[in-house]
Amino acid sequence: MIKIKSLTVKNFMSVGNATQAVQFDRNDLTLVLGENVDLGGDDSGARNGTGKTTIINALSYALYGTALTNIRKDNLINKTNGKAMMVTVAFEKDGTDYKIERGRKPNTMAFYVGDVEKEITDEAQGDSRETQQEIERLLGISHDMFKHIVALNTYTEPFLSLKANEQRSIIEQLLGITMLSEKADKLKELSKATKDAVTQEEYRIKAVGDANKRIEEQIENLKRRQTMWVNKHQTDIAALQVEYDELSKIDIEAELAAHKALGEYNQKSKDITDLNKAIRRAELDRDREGRDIKKIEKDIADLNDHKCYACGQELHDEKHEEVLSGKQEVLKELLEQQALTTAQYNELCVAVAELGELGLRPKVYYDQEADAFEHRSSMANILTQLASKQGESDPYTEQIEEMSSQALETIEYDTINDLNNLKEHQEFLLKLLTNKDSFIRKRIIDQNLSYLNARLGQYLDRIGLPHTVKFNNDLTVSITELGRDLDFDNLSRGERNRLILSLSWAFRDVWESLYQAINLLFIDEMIDSGLDSSGVENSLSILKKMSREGKKSIWLVSHRDELVGRVGQVFRVIKENGYTTYSTETETI
Repeated sequence: MIKIKSLTVKNFMSVGNATQAVQFDRNDLTLVLGENVDLGGDDSGARNGTGKTTIINALSYALYGTALTNIRKDNLINKTNGKAMMVTVAFEKDGTDYKIERGRKPNTMAFYVGDVEKEITDEAQGDSRETQQEIERLLGISHDMFKHIVALNTYTEPFLSLKANEQRSIIEQLLGITMLSEKADKLKELSKATKDAVTQEEYRIKAVGDANKRIEEQIENLKRRQTMWVNKHQTDIAALQVEYDELSKIDIEAELAAHKALGEYNQKSKDITDLNKAIRRAELDRDREGRDIKKIEKDIADLNDHKCYACGQELHDEKHEEVLSGKQEVLKELLEQQALTTAQYNELCVAVAELGELGLRPKVYYDQEADAFEHRSSMANILTQLASKQGESDPYTEQIEEMSSQALETIEYDTINDLNNLKEHQEFLLKLLTNKDSFIRKRIIDQNLSYLNARLGQYLDRIGLPHTVKFNNDLTVSITELGRDLDFDNLSRGERNRLILSLSWAFRDVWESLYQAINLLFIDEMIDSGLDSSGVENSLSILKKMSREGKKSIWLVSHRDELVGRVGQVFRVIKENGYTTYSTETETI
Protein backbone atom coordinates (compact mmCIF):
# COMPACT_ATOMS: atom_id res chain seq x y z
CA MET A 1 0.00 0.00 0.00
CA ILE A 2 1.05 3.57 -0.70
CA LYS A 3 0.30 5.91 2.17
CA ILE A 4 0.96 9.59 1.44
CA LYS A 5 1.54 11.08 4.88
CA SER A 6 2.30 14.76 4.55
CA LEU A 7 3.08 17.67 2.26
CA THR A 8 5.04 20.83 3.07
CA VAL A 9 5.11 23.85 0.77
CA LYS A 10 7.25 26.99 0.72
CA ASN A 11 7.28 29.81 -1.86
CA PHE A 12 5.13 27.65 -4.13
CA MET A 13 2.57 29.62 -6.18
CA SER A 14 0.53 31.65 -3.65
CA VAL A 15 2.28 30.11 -0.61
CA GLY A 16 4.91 32.46 0.74
CA ASN A 17 8.14 32.10 2.67
CA ALA A 18 6.35 30.63 5.69
CA THR A 19 6.27 26.86 5.23
CA GLN A 20 2.77 25.41 5.09
CA ALA A 21 2.01 21.78 5.89
CA VAL A 22 -0.82 19.36 5.18
CA GLN A 23 -1.22 16.04 7.01
CA PHE A 24 -2.78 13.25 4.95
CA ASP A 25 -2.25 10.39 7.39
CA ARG A 26 -5.92 10.17 8.38
CA ASN A 27 -9.03 8.16 7.44
CA ASP A 28 -11.89 10.57 6.85
CA LEU A 29 -13.59 12.88 4.39
CA THR A 30 -12.28 16.42 4.62
CA LEU A 31 -13.88 19.45 3.02
CA VAL A 32 -11.36 22.01 1.76
CA LEU A 33 -12.76 25.51 1.80
CA GLY A 34 -11.06 28.73 0.83
CA GLU A 35 -11.23 32.08 2.59
CA ASN A 36 -9.85 35.03 0.68
CA VAL A 37 -9.48 37.72 3.32
CA ASP A 38 -8.18 40.09 0.67
CA LEU A 39 -11.61 39.78 -1.05
CA GLY A 40 -13.77 40.16 2.02
CA GLY A 41 -13.49 37.14 4.21
CA ASP A 42 -15.68 34.08 4.36
CA ASP A 43 -18.66 35.12 2.30
CA SER A 44 -19.52 33.11 -0.78
CA GLY A 45 -17.78 35.56 -3.09
CA ALA A 46 -14.46 35.16 -1.38
CA ARG A 47 -13.83 31.44 -1.98
CA ASN A 48 -11.81 31.77 -5.21
CA GLY A 49 -8.07 32.30 -5.61
CA THR A 50 -7.15 31.20 -2.12
CA GLY A 51 -4.76 28.39 -3.13
CA LYS A 52 -6.88 25.27 -2.64
CA THR A 53 -5.73 23.71 -5.92
CA THR A 54 -2.17 24.67 -4.96
CA ILE A 55 -2.22 21.68 -2.60
CA ILE A 56 -2.66 19.11 -5.37
CA ASN A 57 -0.38 21.05 -7.72
CA ALA A 58 2.33 20.93 -5.03
CA LEU A 59 1.66 17.24 -4.43
CA SER A 60 1.94 16.56 -8.17
CA TYR A 61 5.14 18.60 -8.41
CA ALA A 62 6.69 16.86 -5.42
CA LEU A 63 5.95 13.38 -6.79
CA TYR A 64 6.46 13.94 -10.53
CA GLY A 65 8.39 17.18 -10.96
CA THR A 66 5.47 18.84 -12.77
CA ALA A 67 2.24 20.50 -11.70
CA LEU A 68 -1.16 18.91 -12.14
CA THR A 69 -2.07 21.60 -14.64
CA ASN A 70 0.05 22.93 -17.50
CA ILE A 71 1.99 25.52 -15.55
CA ARG A 72 5.61 26.21 -16.48
CA LYS A 73 7.98 25.22 -13.69
CA ASP A 74 9.38 28.71 -13.21
CA ASN A 75 5.82 30.03 -12.81
CA LEU A 76 5.37 27.71 -9.84
CA ILE A 77 7.73 29.92 -7.82
CA ASN A 78 6.00 32.54 -5.70
CA LYS A 79 6.12 35.74 -7.78
CA THR A 80 6.61 38.03 -4.81
CA ASN A 81 9.59 36.26 -3.28
CA GLY A 82 10.87 34.79 -6.57
CA LYS A 83 13.20 32.24 -5.01
CA ALA A 84 13.72 29.47 -2.45
CA MET A 85 10.73 27.42 -3.59
CA MET A 86 10.62 24.06 -1.82
CA VAL A 87 8.05 21.26 -1.80
CA THR A 88 8.39 18.10 0.29
CA VAL A 89 6.23 15.00 0.33
CA ALA A 90 6.56 12.10 2.76
CA PHE A 91 5.02 8.73 2.05
CA GLU A 92 5.23 5.12 3.04
CA LYS A 93 5.18 1.96 0.94
CA ASP A 94 5.30 -1.59 2.25
CA GLY A 95 6.55 -0.41 5.63
CA THR A 96 9.39 1.75 4.26
CA ASP A 97 9.35 5.55 4.64
CA TYR A 98 10.29 7.78 1.71
CA LYS A 99 10.67 11.50 1.27
CA ILE A 100 11.08 13.68 -1.82
CA GLU A 101 12.28 17.28 -1.74
CA ARG A 102 12.15 19.47 -4.84
CA GLY A 103 13.11 23.11 -5.10
CA ARG A 104 13.80 25.85 -7.59
CA LYS A 105 16.02 28.90 -7.41
CA PRO A 106 18.17 27.24 -6.40
CA ASN A 107 17.30 24.04 -8.25
CA THR A 108 17.47 21.11 -5.85
CA MET A 109 16.23 17.58 -5.56
CA ALA A 110 16.64 15.02 -2.79
CA PHE A 111 15.20 11.52 -2.44
CA TYR A 112 15.33 9.75 0.91
CA VAL A 113 14.79 6.08 1.59
CA GLY A 114 14.28 5.88 5.32
CA ASP A 115 16.70 8.45 6.64
CA VAL A 116 19.30 7.85 3.93
CA GLU A 117 19.54 10.25 1.02
CA LYS A 118 20.09 8.54 -2.29
CA GLU A 119 22.81 9.85 -4.54
CA ILE A 120 21.47 11.77 -7.53
CA THR A 121 23.53 12.04 -10.69
CA ASP A 122 23.00 14.03 -13.92
CA GLU A 123 20.99 16.59 -11.96
CA ALA A 124 19.60 19.29 -14.21
CA GLN A 125 17.19 22.05 -13.17
CA GLY A 126 16.47 20.29 -9.91
CA ASP A 127 15.51 17.00 -11.58
CA SER A 128 17.16 13.71 -12.36
CA ARG A 129 15.71 11.45 -15.03
CA GLU A 130 17.08 8.28 -13.46
CA THR A 131 15.89 9.20 -9.97
CA GLN A 132 12.47 10.24 -11.25
CA GLN A 133 12.12 6.94 -13.09
CA GLU A 134 13.00 5.15 -9.87
CA ILE A 135 10.36 7.16 -7.97
CA GLU A 136 7.68 6.40 -10.57
CA ARG A 137 8.60 2.71 -10.52
CA LEU A 138 8.24 2.84 -6.76
CA LEU A 139 4.86 4.58 -6.93
CA GLY A 140 3.68 2.42 -9.80
CA ILE A 141 1.45 5.27 -11.03
CA SER A 142 2.13 7.42 -14.08
CA HIS A 143 1.34 11.13 -13.93
CA ASP A 144 -1.60 10.68 -16.30
CA MET A 145 -3.04 7.94 -14.12
CA PHE A 146 -2.38 10.06 -11.01
CA LYS A 147 -4.64 12.75 -12.46
CA HIS A 148 -7.49 10.28 -12.97
CA ILE A 149 -7.42 8.20 -9.79
CA VAL A 150 -5.74 10.35 -7.09
CA ALA A 151 -6.16 14.05 -7.94
CA LEU A 152 -9.34 14.56 -9.92
CA ASN A 153 -9.46 18.19 -11.02
CA THR A 154 -11.76 20.23 -13.20
CA TYR A 155 -8.76 21.42 -15.22
CA THR A 156 -7.87 17.86 -16.16
CA GLU A 157 -9.44 16.92 -19.46
CA PRO A 158 -12.06 14.23 -18.83
CA PHE A 159 -11.15 10.73 -19.90
CA LEU A 160 -13.99 10.52 -22.41
CA SER A 161 -12.91 13.82 -24.02
CA LEU A 162 -9.45 12.48 -24.76
CA LYS A 163 -8.45 11.25 -28.19
CA ALA A 164 -8.94 7.56 -28.84
CA ASN A 165 -5.22 6.72 -28.60
CA GLU A 166 -4.93 8.70 -25.34
CA GLN A 167 -7.93 6.82 -23.90
CA ARG A 168 -6.39 3.54 -25.03
CA SER A 169 -3.08 4.44 -23.36
CA ILE A 170 -4.76 5.09 -19.99
CA ILE A 171 -6.94 1.97 -20.20
CA GLU A 172 -3.90 -0.12 -21.11
CA GLN A 173 -2.08 1.31 -18.07
CA LEU A 174 -5.10 0.59 -15.91
CA LEU A 175 -5.65 -2.97 -17.10
CA GLY A 176 -1.97 -3.89 -16.97
CA ILE A 177 -1.55 -3.98 -20.72
CA THR A 178 0.98 -1.18 -20.45
CA MET A 179 2.91 -3.50 -18.20
CA LEU A 180 2.94 -5.89 -21.11
CA SER A 181 4.25 -3.07 -23.29
CA GLU A 182 6.89 -2.27 -20.69
CA LYS A 183 7.84 -5.91 -20.55
CA ALA A 184 7.76 -5.94 -24.35
CA ASP A 185 10.13 -2.94 -24.37
CA LYS A 186 12.47 -4.75 -22.02
CA LEU A 187 12.08 -7.88 -24.11
CA LYS A 188 12.91 -5.84 -27.22
CA GLU A 189 16.10 -4.71 -25.53
CA LEU A 190 16.89 -8.31 -24.58
CA SER A 191 15.98 -9.45 -28.11
CA LYS A 192 18.20 -6.75 -29.59
CA ALA A 193 21.02 -7.82 -27.29
CA THR A 194 20.41 -11.44 -28.34
CA LYS A 195 20.41 -10.46 -32.02
CA ASP A 196 23.61 -8.52 -31.46
CA ALA A 197 25.05 -11.57 -29.72
CA VAL A 198 23.95 -13.74 -32.67
CA THR A 199 25.56 -11.27 -35.07
CA GLN A 200 28.74 -11.21 -32.99
CA GLU A 201 28.76 -15.01 -32.83
CA GLU A 202 28.21 -15.18 -36.60
CA TYR A 203 31.09 -12.76 -37.06
CA ARG A 204 33.18 -14.88 -34.70
CA ILE A 205 32.32 -18.10 -36.53
CA LYS A 206 32.99 -16.42 -39.88
CA ALA A 207 36.27 -15.05 -38.55
CA VAL A 208 37.24 -18.50 -37.28
CA GLY A 209 36.14 -20.03 -40.59
CA ASP A 210 38.11 -17.44 -42.58
CA ALA A 211 41.13 -17.97 -40.33
CA ASN A 212 40.80 -21.74 -40.73
CA LYS A 213 40.49 -21.29 -44.49
CA ARG A 214 43.67 -19.23 -44.57
CA ILE A 215 45.41 -21.78 -42.36
CA GLU A 216 44.17 -24.64 -44.58
CA GLU A 217 45.50 -22.77 -47.60
CA GLN A 218 48.82 -22.41 -45.80
CA ILE A 219 48.74 -26.12 -44.93
CA GLU A 220 48.01 -26.99 -48.58
CA ASN A 221 50.86 -24.72 -49.64
CA LEU A 222 53.12 -26.45 -47.15
CA LYS A 223 51.97 -29.84 -48.46
CA ARG A 224 52.80 -28.76 -52.00
CA ARG A 225 56.20 -27.62 -50.83
CA GLN A 226 56.54 -30.88 -48.93
CA THR A 227 55.77 -32.86 -52.10
CA MET A 228 58.30 -30.81 -54.04
CA TRP A 229 60.86 -31.27 -51.27
CA VAL A 230 60.25 -35.05 -51.10
CA ASN A 231 60.48 -35.39 -54.88
CA LYS A 232 63.69 -33.36 -55.04
CA HIS A 233 65.07 -35.21 -52.04
CA GLN A 234 64.42 -38.57 -53.68
CA THR A 235 65.77 -37.30 -57.01
CA ASP A 236 68.94 -36.00 -55.36
CA ILE A 237 69.48 -39.31 -53.55
CA ALA A 238 68.86 -41.24 -56.77
CA ALA A 239 71.27 -39.02 -58.69
CA LEU A 240 73.95 -39.43 -56.04
CA GLN A 241 73.35 -43.18 -56.00
CA VAL A 242 73.68 -43.37 -59.79
CA GLU A 243 76.84 -41.31 -59.66
CA TYR A 244 78.24 -43.51 -56.91
CA ASP A 245 77.27 -46.67 -58.76
CA GLU A 246 78.94 -45.34 -61.90
CA LEU A 247 82.14 -44.58 -60.00
CA SER A 248 81.93 -47.97 -58.27
CA LYS A 249 82.36 -49.71 -61.62
CA ILE A 250 86.06 -48.95 -61.29
CA ASP A 251 87.89 -50.82 -58.51
CA ILE A 252 89.54 -47.69 -57.29
CA GLU A 253 91.72 -49.52 -54.76
CA ALA A 254 92.97 -51.83 -57.48
CA GLU A 255 93.46 -48.80 -59.70
CA LEU A 256 95.47 -47.10 -56.99
CA ALA A 257 97.46 -50.34 -56.47
CA ALA A 258 98.05 -50.50 -60.22
CA HIS A 259 99.25 -46.91 -60.20
CA LYS A 260 101.56 -47.78 -57.34
CA ALA A 261 102.84 -50.80 -59.25
CA LEU A 262 103.15 -48.66 -62.34
CA GLY A 263 105.21 -46.22 -60.37
CA GLU A 264 107.40 -49.00 -59.17
CA TYR A 265 107.55 -50.40 -62.70
CA ASN A 266 108.56 -47.04 -64.08
CA GLN A 267 111.10 -46.56 -61.35
CA LYS A 268 112.56 -50.06 -61.97
CA SER A 269 112.60 -49.38 -65.70
CA LYS A 270 114.41 -46.15 -65.05
CA ASP A 271 116.78 -47.83 -62.64
CA ILE A 272 117.58 -50.59 -65.16
CA THR A 273 118.04 -48.06 -67.87
CA ASP A 274 120.28 -45.95 -65.69
CA LEU A 275 122.28 -49.02 -64.61
CA ASN A 276 122.67 -50.20 -68.18
CA LYS A 277 123.83 -46.76 -69.12
CA ALA A 278 126.28 -46.80 -66.24
CA ILE A 279 127.45 -50.31 -67.23
CA ARG A 280 127.98 -49.07 -70.77
CA ARG A 281 129.95 -46.14 -69.50
CA ALA A 282 131.93 -48.45 -67.24
CA GLU A 283 132.64 -50.75 -70.19
CA LEU A 284 133.78 -47.81 -72.25
CA ASP A 285 135.89 -46.55 -69.38
CA ARG A 286 137.38 -49.99 -68.87
CA ASP A 287 138.14 -50.39 -72.58
CA ARG A 288 139.71 -46.96 -72.69
CA GLU A 289 141.68 -47.68 -69.55
CA GLY A 290 142.81 -51.06 -71.06
CA ARG A 291 144.06 -49.28 -74.14
CA ASP A 292 145.80 -46.75 -72.01
CA ILE A 293 147.40 -49.50 -69.96
CA LYS A 294 148.58 -51.30 -73.10
CA LYS A 295 150.05 -48.12 -74.43
CA ILE A 296 151.77 -47.36 -71.11
CA GLU A 297 153.05 -50.97 -70.96
CA LYS A 298 154.40 -50.59 -74.51
CA ASP A 299 155.98 -47.30 -73.55
CA ILE A 300 157.52 -48.92 -70.52
CA ALA A 301 158.73 -51.79 -72.72
CA ASP A 302 160.32 -49.28 -75.01
CA LEU A 303 161.80 -47.47 -72.10
CA ASN A 304 163.23 -50.74 -70.90
CA ASP A 305 165.21 -50.78 -74.21
CA HIS A 306 166.43 -47.23 -73.37
CA LYS A 307 164.51 -45.76 -76.21
CA CYS A 308 162.19 -42.79 -76.17
CA TYR A 309 158.64 -44.05 -76.57
CA ALA A 310 157.83 -40.89 -78.47
CA CYS A 311 160.79 -40.42 -80.87
CA GLY A 312 162.64 -43.74 -80.53
CA GLN A 313 165.94 -42.09 -79.64
CA GLU A 314 168.22 -43.58 -77.13
CA LEU A 315 167.85 -42.21 -73.64
CA HIS A 316 170.55 -41.64 -71.09
CA ASP A 317 170.31 -43.57 -67.96
CA GLU A 318 169.39 -40.66 -65.82
CA LYS A 319 166.71 -39.44 -68.18
CA HIS A 320 165.59 -42.97 -68.78
CA GLU A 321 165.03 -43.61 -65.17
CA GLU A 322 163.07 -40.47 -64.78
CA VAL A 323 160.76 -41.19 -67.72
CA LEU A 324 160.38 -44.80 -66.81
CA SER A 325 159.52 -43.96 -63.29
CA GLY A 326 156.91 -41.54 -64.55
CA LYS A 327 155.40 -44.10 -66.85
CA GLN A 328 155.33 -46.72 -64.19
CA GLU A 329 153.60 -44.29 -61.92
CA VAL A 330 151.00 -43.61 -64.62
CA LEU A 331 150.58 -47.32 -65.22
CA LYS A 332 150.07 -47.86 -61.57
CA GLU A 333 147.37 -45.20 -61.54
CA LEU A 334 145.73 -46.63 -64.64
CA LEU A 335 145.74 -50.09 -63.15
CA GLU A 336 144.18 -48.77 -59.99
CA GLN A 337 141.61 -46.88 -61.98
CA GLN A 338 140.93 -49.92 -64.12
CA ALA A 339 140.47 -52.01 -60.97
CA LEU A 340 138.07 -49.39 -59.63
CA THR A 341 136.12 -49.21 -62.90
CA THR A 342 135.98 -53.00 -63.03
CA ALA A 343 134.68 -53.10 -59.48
CA GLN A 344 132.04 -50.49 -60.38
CA TYR A 345 131.09 -52.43 -63.45
CA ASN A 346 130.76 -55.61 -61.44
CA GLU A 347 128.62 -53.78 -58.88
CA LEU A 348 126.41 -52.41 -61.66
CA CYS A 349 126.07 -55.85 -63.14
CA VAL A 350 125.14 -57.25 -59.73
CA ALA A 351 122.61 -54.44 -59.31
CA VAL A 352 121.05 -55.16 -62.67
CA ALA A 353 120.95 -58.82 -61.79
CA GLU A 354 119.31 -57.98 -58.46
CA LEU A 355 116.64 -55.87 -60.18
CA GLY A 356 115.73 -58.83 -62.24
CA GLU A 357 113.41 -58.78 -65.21
CA LEU A 358 111.29 -55.66 -65.76
CA GLY A 359 108.19 -57.70 -66.49
CA LEU A 360 104.89 -56.45 -67.99
CA ARG A 361 103.84 -52.87 -67.56
CA PRO A 362 100.82 -52.63 -65.12
CA LYS A 363 97.55 -51.56 -66.76
CA VAL A 364 95.71 -48.49 -65.33
CA TYR A 365 92.39 -46.69 -66.11
CA TYR A 366 93.58 -43.21 -65.35
CA ASP A 367 96.72 -41.80 -66.88
CA GLN A 368 97.50 -39.94 -63.70
CA GLU A 369 97.43 -41.28 -60.18
CA ALA A 370 95.95 -37.93 -59.06
CA ASP A 371 92.88 -38.71 -61.14
CA ALA A 372 92.52 -42.03 -59.33
CA PHE A 373 92.81 -40.27 -55.97
CA GLU A 374 90.23 -37.72 -57.13
CA HIS A 375 87.99 -40.65 -58.12
CA ARG A 376 88.28 -42.14 -54.64
CA SER A 377 87.70 -38.72 -53.05
CA SER A 378 84.62 -38.23 -55.20
CA MET A 379 83.24 -41.60 -54.07
CA ALA A 380 83.82 -40.73 -50.42
CA ASN A 381 82.22 -37.32 -50.92
CA ILE A 382 79.19 -38.89 -52.62
CA LEU A 383 78.83 -41.35 -49.75
CA THR A 384 78.93 -38.42 -47.31
CA GLN A 385 76.33 -36.56 -49.34
CA LEU A 386 74.17 -39.69 -49.51
CA ALA A 387 74.37 -40.18 -45.76
CA SER A 388 73.54 -36.50 -45.23
CA LYS A 389 70.66 -36.60 -47.69
CA GLN A 390 69.28 -39.81 -46.24
CA GLY A 391 69.54 -38.32 -42.78
CA GLU A 392 67.59 -35.18 -43.71
CA SER A 393 64.10 -34.99 -42.16
CA ASP A 394 61.08 -33.46 -43.85
CA PRO A 395 61.07 -29.80 -42.69
CA TYR A 396 57.33 -29.46 -43.43
CA THR A 397 55.89 -32.41 -41.50
CA GLU A 398 56.17 -30.76 -38.09
CA GLN A 399 54.78 -27.46 -39.37
CA ILE A 400 51.82 -29.20 -41.01
CA GLU A 401 51.09 -31.26 -37.89
CA GLU A 402 51.40 -28.23 -35.60
CA MET A 403 49.16 -26.05 -37.77
CA SER A 404 46.63 -28.85 -38.18
CA SER A 405 46.48 -29.62 -34.46
CA GLN A 406 46.96 -26.18 -32.92
CA ALA A 407 46.35 -23.40 -35.45
CA LEU A 408 43.08 -24.82 -36.80
CA GLU A 409 40.23 -23.95 -34.44
CA THR A 410 37.23 -26.21 -34.15
CA ILE A 411 34.05 -24.27 -34.91
CA GLU A 412 31.45 -24.87 -32.21
CA TYR A 413 27.86 -24.10 -33.15
CA ASP A 414 26.33 -24.75 -29.73
CA THR A 415 26.45 -21.09 -28.69
CA ILE A 416 24.89 -19.70 -31.86
CA ASN A 417 22.28 -22.47 -31.85
CA ASP A 418 21.39 -21.58 -28.27
CA LEU A 419 21.29 -17.87 -29.16
CA ASN A 420 19.09 -18.53 -32.20
CA ASN A 421 16.75 -20.62 -30.07
CA LEU A 422 16.67 -17.82 -27.49
CA LYS A 423 16.04 -15.23 -30.21
CA GLU A 424 13.14 -17.26 -31.64
CA HIS A 425 11.72 -17.69 -28.13
CA GLN A 426 12.03 -13.95 -27.43
CA GLU A 427 10.42 -13.07 -30.76
CA PHE A 428 7.56 -15.46 -29.97
CA LEU A 429 7.09 -13.88 -26.54
CA LEU A 430 7.28 -10.42 -28.08
CA LYS A 431 4.45 -11.30 -30.45
CA LEU A 432 2.41 -12.55 -27.51
CA LEU A 433 3.02 -9.27 -25.67
CA THR A 434 2.48 -6.89 -28.59
CA ASN A 435 0.05 -8.56 -30.94
CA LYS A 436 -3.42 -7.20 -30.29
CA ASP A 437 -4.87 -10.60 -31.07
CA SER A 438 -2.61 -12.50 -28.66
CA PHE A 439 -4.40 -14.61 -26.09
CA ILE A 440 -2.46 -12.93 -23.25
CA ARG A 441 -3.80 -9.46 -24.05
CA LYS A 442 -7.28 -10.84 -24.65
CA ARG A 443 -7.19 -12.73 -21.35
CA ILE A 444 -6.07 -9.65 -19.42
CA ILE A 445 -8.67 -7.47 -21.12
CA ASP A 446 -11.47 -10.00 -20.65
CA GLN A 447 -10.68 -10.54 -16.97
CA ASN A 448 -10.13 -6.92 -15.94
CA LEU A 449 -12.55 -5.21 -18.29
CA SER A 450 -15.48 -7.14 -16.87
CA TYR A 451 -14.50 -5.99 -13.36
CA LEU A 452 -14.11 -2.39 -14.57
CA ASN A 453 -17.56 -2.44 -16.21
CA ALA A 454 -19.08 -3.97 -13.09
CA ARG A 455 -17.62 -1.31 -10.79
CA LEU A 456 -18.50 1.47 -13.22
CA GLY A 457 -22.10 0.22 -13.41
CA GLN A 458 -22.38 0.18 -9.61
CA TYR A 459 -21.03 3.73 -9.25
CA LEU A 460 -23.28 5.03 -12.03
CA ASP A 461 -26.26 3.44 -10.34
CA ARG A 462 -25.33 4.83 -6.92
CA ILE A 463 -24.62 8.33 -8.20
CA GLY A 464 -27.90 8.37 -10.10
CA LEU A 465 -26.91 8.37 -13.77
CA PRO A 466 -29.42 6.32 -15.82
CA HIS A 467 -27.07 5.81 -18.79
CA THR A 468 -25.31 2.56 -19.55
CA VAL A 469 -21.57 3.03 -20.05
CA LYS A 470 -19.48 0.06 -21.10
CA PHE A 471 -15.89 -0.55 -22.13
CA ASN A 472 -15.72 -2.85 -25.13
CA ASN A 473 -13.07 -5.51 -25.83
CA ASP A 474 -11.41 -3.17 -28.36
CA LEU A 475 -11.08 -0.68 -25.43
CA THR A 476 -13.56 1.75 -26.92
CA VAL A 477 -16.39 3.14 -24.76
CA SER A 478 -20.08 2.97 -25.62
CA ILE A 479 -22.69 5.18 -23.94
CA THR A 480 -26.35 4.25 -24.32
CA GLU A 481 -29.65 5.47 -22.87
CA LEU A 482 -32.90 3.68 -23.58
CA GLY A 483 -31.32 2.00 -26.59
CA ARG A 484 -29.83 5.22 -28.00
CA ASP A 485 -26.10 5.45 -28.70
CA LEU A 486 -24.64 8.67 -27.31
CA ASP A 487 -21.34 10.51 -27.25
CA PHE A 488 -19.86 12.04 -24.13
CA ASP A 489 -20.66 15.50 -25.46
CA ASN A 490 -24.35 14.53 -25.75
CA LEU A 491 -24.50 14.52 -21.96
CA SER A 492 -25.40 17.50 -19.82
CA ARG A 493 -22.81 19.07 -17.52
CA GLY A 494 -24.24 17.33 -14.50
CA GLU A 495 -24.39 13.99 -16.32
CA ARG A 496 -20.81 14.39 -17.47
CA ASN A 497 -19.65 15.12 -13.93
CA ARG A 498 -21.50 12.07 -12.61
CA LEU A 499 -19.82 9.96 -15.32
CA ILE A 500 -16.38 11.52 -14.70
CA LEU A 501 -16.62 10.77 -10.96
CA SER A 502 -17.88 7.24 -11.54
CA LEU A 503 -15.11 6.55 -14.07
CA SER A 504 -12.46 7.86 -11.65
CA TRP A 505 -13.74 5.71 -8.80
CA ALA A 506 -14.07 2.63 -11.01
CA PHE A 507 -10.55 3.22 -12.36
CA ARG A 508 -9.29 3.49 -8.81
CA ASP A 509 -10.99 0.24 -7.73
CA VAL A 510 -9.48 -1.64 -10.69
CA TRP A 511 -6.06 -0.10 -10.03
CA GLU A 512 -6.08 -1.05 -6.36
CA SER A 513 -7.30 -4.57 -7.10
CA LEU A 514 -4.51 -5.12 -9.62
CA TYR A 515 -1.62 -3.24 -8.02
CA GLN A 516 -1.77 -1.52 -4.66
CA ALA A 517 -4.02 0.54 -2.44
CA ILE A 518 -3.60 4.30 -2.21
CA ASN A 519 -4.69 6.17 0.88
CA LEU A 520 -5.28 9.59 -0.71
CA LEU A 521 -8.00 10.96 -3.00
CA PHE A 522 -8.65 14.56 -4.07
CA ILE A 523 -11.92 15.71 -5.67
CA ASP A 524 -11.28 19.27 -6.77
CA GLU A 525 -14.50 21.24 -7.45
CA MET A 526 -16.06 18.34 -9.35
CA ILE A 527 -19.14 18.28 -7.06
CA ASP A 528 -19.56 22.05 -7.32
CA SER A 529 -20.20 22.02 -11.06
CA GLY A 530 -23.55 20.95 -12.45
CA LEU A 531 -24.61 18.45 -9.82
CA ASP A 532 -28.07 18.79 -8.37
CA SER A 533 -28.74 18.13 -4.72
CA SER A 534 -29.31 14.41 -5.27
CA GLY A 535 -26.07 14.18 -7.23
CA VAL A 536 -24.22 15.93 -4.40
CA GLU A 537 -25.81 13.70 -1.77
CA ASN A 538 -25.06 10.56 -3.73
CA SER A 539 -21.46 11.65 -4.29
CA LEU A 540 -20.96 12.48 -0.62
CA SER A 541 -22.46 9.12 0.35
CA ILE A 542 -20.04 7.30 -1.92
CA LEU A 543 -17.04 9.30 -0.66
CA LYS A 544 -17.96 8.80 3.00
CA LYS A 545 -18.32 5.06 2.50
CA MET A 546 -15.06 4.98 0.62
CA SER A 547 -13.19 6.80 3.40
CA ARG A 548 -14.84 4.73 6.11
CA GLU A 549 -14.60 1.24 4.62
CA GLY A 550 -11.50 1.78 2.50
CA LYS A 551 -9.70 3.77 5.21
CA LYS A 552 -8.98 6.58 2.77
CA SER A 553 -8.00 10.17 3.31
CA ILE A 554 -10.42 11.93 0.93
CA TRP A 555 -10.17 15.67 0.36
CA LEU A 556 -13.14 17.41 -1.20
CA VAL A 557 -12.21 20.83 -2.58
CA SER A 558 -15.32 22.94 -2.93
CA HIS A 559 -16.84 26.43 -2.92
CA ARG A 560 -20.10 25.27 -1.40
CA ASP A 561 -20.59 26.48 2.15
CA GLU A 562 -23.65 24.24 2.53
CA LEU A 563 -21.37 21.21 2.43
CA VAL A 564 -19.99 22.17 5.84
CA GLY A 565 -22.97 20.54 7.49
CA ARG A 566 -22.61 17.43 5.34
CA VAL A 567 -18.90 16.78 5.92
CA GLY A 568 -17.41 16.08 9.32
CA GLN A 569 -13.97 17.71 8.80
CA VAL A 570 -13.17 21.11 7.31
CA PHE A 571 -9.70 22.24 6.21
CA ARG A 572 -9.45 25.96 5.53
CA VAL A 573 -7.12 27.62 3.04
CA ILE A 574 -6.75 31.29 3.85
CA LYS A 575 -5.49 34.00 1.49
CA GLU A 576 -4.33 37.16 3.19
CA ASN A 577 -2.00 39.91 2.01
CA GLY A 578 -1.39 37.90 -1.15
CA TYR A 579 -0.13 34.79 0.66
CA THR A 580 -1.83 31.47 1.29
CA THR A 581 -1.78 29.76 4.66
CA TYR A 582 -3.28 26.46 5.75
CA SER A 583 -5.16 26.07 8.99
CA THR A 584 -3.03 24.06 11.38
CA GLU A 585 -5.96 21.85 12.37
CA THR A 586 -9.08 20.68 10.63
CA GLU A 587 -12.41 21.69 12.12
CA THR A 588 -14.65 18.89 13.32
CA ILE A 589 -18.26 19.71 12.57
